[in-house]
Amino acid sequence: MSVLEQIGLRAIRAVDPETGHGLALKALNMGLGPKAGPVTSPRLKTTLAGLDLPNPVGLAAGFDKNAVALDALAKTGFGFAEVGAVTPRPQPGNPKPRLFRLTEDAAAINRFGFNNDGMEAIADRLAHRPMGAVVGLNLGANKDSADRAADFATVLRRCGPHIDFATVNVSSPNTEKLRDLQGKAALSALLAGVMEANEAGLPIFLKIAPDLSEAELEDVAEVAGASGLSAIIATNTTLSRDGLRSAHRDEAGGLSGQPLFEKSTRVLARLSTLTEVPLIGVGGVGSAEQAYAKIRAGASAVQLYTALVYVGISLAGEIARGLDALLARDGFANVAEAVGTGKGEWL
Repeated sequence: MSVLEQIGLRAIRAVDPETGHGLALKALNMGLGPKAGPVTSPRLKTTLAGLDLPNPVGLAAGFDKNAVALDALAKTGFGFAEVGAVTPRPQPGNPKPRLFRLTEDAAAINRFGFNNDGMEAIADRLAHRPMGAVVGLNLGANKDSADRAADFATVLRRCGPHIDFATVNVSSPNTEKLRDLQGKAALSALLAGVMEANEAGLPIFLKIAPDLSEAELEDVAEVAGASGLSAIIATNTTLSRDGLRSAHRDEAGGLSGQPLFEKSTRVLARLSTLTEVPLIGVGGVGSAEQAYAKIRAGASAVQLYTALVYVGISLAGEIARGLDALLARDGFANVAEAVGTGKGEWL
């Protein structure tokens, strides 16, 4: 991490978390982040759902909700990025404060509620995205929608021509009853509508919660295979508060960061035994070792977000370089060879 980034992180942490996040995006757009581009090597290059990635380390949805920093993010070291969640109509989200740093736990709790500028504004920004970067969109539903399932298809139709993949997000805990769409019948119907709206033939991913039961995981795996999904992202934030020390531990919302690592990795490993659909591991990734653990548990790629709050945007490149070294140490010629080789440790 550069001295400039260290100074920037201190300044961001001196203000409230949501203001600090806005400042981080502005700093990136001012050119204050890394500029070398994606970290890559023959070991790190991989293919996910037909997408050629320079490395398997991705930016999770939520960091750049409104696709305002794509040019800067394409230079930071990530192999791919996911923006959003995006809803058909703009919406303000839940009342502030709605983002909390749990510093003692290297974690965060958010209850944003899909605040975003809406699909029209975001589609216009995506139309001017950086060429060569792999960019996906997290699809969301308006809180007051009469047909939330239809909202996902609506956003996909509008933004599909400008993205490389789309993620169906039915696992945010911050929109009332949204997680009900993870049920077998509801999920099957929702995905059928999304697939019908997928005029661009994009890879479609599904992001699931870490709080699903064994039976619910089995249902997700069955629906994923039957519906033609290209990948499952495991997992979103959790409602669990086990073992937290921070004064903010009882805030409502989804918990992300280090406390989620073990839980999300166990869900990932279990899911890898239930489906052949490729998996993306997210939840508590803050180091190359943790990214490698997700891959060995069954993930073809990983995503991160919360760790950036504590370590800075240069972490993406550091993880990719560290992952390359770990693959070399263990004799893997390519990251794909390592996928699932350690899943037994998590079952």
